[in-house]
Amino acid sequence: MKKIIILIFSLNLVLISINAQKLSKETVLIETNYGKMKIKLFEETPLHKANFLKLVNQKMFDSLLFHRVINGFMIQGGDVISKHAKPGDSLGHGDIGYTIPAEFNTKLIHKKGRLAAARESDDINPKFESSATQFYIVMGKKRTLEDLKKYEDRINKTHYTNCARVFMKTDEGKQLKLNYNRFKSENKLDSAELVNKEIEEQIKKEHLKTPEYKFNAEQIEAYTTIGGTPHLDGTYTVFGEIIEGLDVIDKIAAAKTDKRDRPLEDIRMKITILK
Repeated sequence: MKKIIILIFSLNLVLISINAQKLSKETVLIETNYGKMKIKLFEETPLHKANFLKLVNQKMFDSLLFHRVINGFMIQGGDVISKHAKPGDSLGHGDIGYTIPAEFNTKLIHKKGRLAAARESDDINPKFESSATQFYIVMGKKRTLEDLKKYEDRINKTHYTNCARVFMKTDEGKQLKLNYNRFKSENKLDSAELVNKEIEEQIKKEHLKTPEYKFNAEQIEAYTTIGGTPHLDGTYTVFGEIIEGLDVIDKIAAAKTDKRDRPLEDIRMKITILK
């Protein structure tokens, strides 16, 4: 399996809107050598919530590492092979054999302190399913309105690219590509250009099925005052948030790392459910 990394975007799945977030009755405690974080899970993401609690009860996360840390972005852990990893080992590709269907929600945004599921990249994970064990906690930083406009443009551009990828894998897309290549090889440039225009029109039709992405008032308020990683909204499932110990994120994120963003000093976790 390819390394699970944090990539950006796709709105091909329907985003669900709700009026308010509902916190779980359970409180999850993440203990590290940098401090403790208390987390509540969201009832609006029942599949992720149930899976996370199951794994916590199985002590699946105990002694695993925060193996990928990027200051100003996020801290990531949950790779099952990290428990016995040696210094310098490449991490991020461990799993337990299944994924969780995406549970996107426009109210569950990537503001600082949110818990979200990592996943494989779009090209090999077209349904944007989540890793069963790997997760990240958002750090991010405060954004300006100008920043948010750039992220909107970036998100919409990436969405167009993803639509193109999907269309070109269809029978129609494959045939049009064959026609385009044949005309090009025969130096029939006018015909090739007509085929290219037809491809673009089909991609635009797919792209327009999803409205243009715009940050809502709640997102704007959160990202300009609390901070976060706005370009990940609608891309990865957010399923919980820190209710105590927000400063621990900053401490972990400040750790020195190698070229793979792995902390030079192992940062282990222990996760339990508080009774």
